[in-house]
Amino acid sequence: MQRTLIVMVKEPRPGRVKTRLARDIGSVAAAWWFRHQCARLLRRLRDPRWRIVLAVSPDRDGMASRCWPDDLTRLPQGSGDLGARMARAMRSAAPGPVCVIGADIPGITPAAVWRAFRALGEAEVVFGPAEDGGYWLVGVRNARRFPQGLFRDVRWSTEHALSDTEASVAGHRVARIDVLADVDRATDLDRGTRRFEAA
Repeated sequence: MQRTLIVMVKEPRPGRVKTRLARDIGSVAAAWWFRHQCARLLRRLRDPRWRIVLAVSPDRDGMASRCWPDDLTRLPQGSGDLGARMARAMRSAAPGPVCVIGADIPGITPAAVWRAFRALGEAEVVFGPAEDGGYWLVGVRNARRFPQGLFRDVRWSTEHALSDTEASVAGHRVARIDVLADVDRATDLDRGTRRFEAA
C-alpha cells in the first residue's frame, strides 16, 4: 500500500495567489512569498515514507509550469469548489492512505505529516486543524474507499470549514493532529516565521 501526500499548489503569479495577503503587502510580494514558501515546503517534505504528488492550478499553466520540481508527479485540480478538487485528487491516488495539504502553512513538518499517516492506522479520516477554524491537512485511510459524503455542504473559507467537514463524515472514525496556522495577512508572516524557527 502506497502512502500519498498531495500538495495543493497554484501557479505563483501576482493576482492569482494569496489575495488576502496581497491586500497587505502587494500582489508581487505575495506571489514571491508563496513561490518560496512552496519551494521550502517541498524540499522539507521529501521523505521515503510517502510519495509527493502536486495538484496544480490553473490546470494548463500548472502542468507546464517550471516553478515545480520536474521529478514530482503533477495532476490538474480541475473545476469545482475546494472540496470537489481535493476529492478528485484523493481518488486519483494509488491504493492506500492519502493526505492532502495546502502549501501556505510554514509550520508543516515531516513529523506532523507522519503523525497524520499513523493516525490513519486507527481512524478512517484525519484532520490537521488550523487556528482559524479550517484545516491544513485532511487524509483518508484508503483512496479506493473514499468516505461517501466527505466535503458535502462545507462552508469553505470560513471558521466553520473544519466542523462542517467533520459533520460530512459523521459515523466514521475521525482523528485530529497538530493545530497549525496558515498565512492570510501580513501579521501572520512574522508569527509563522517565529513559530517555525522555534520548532
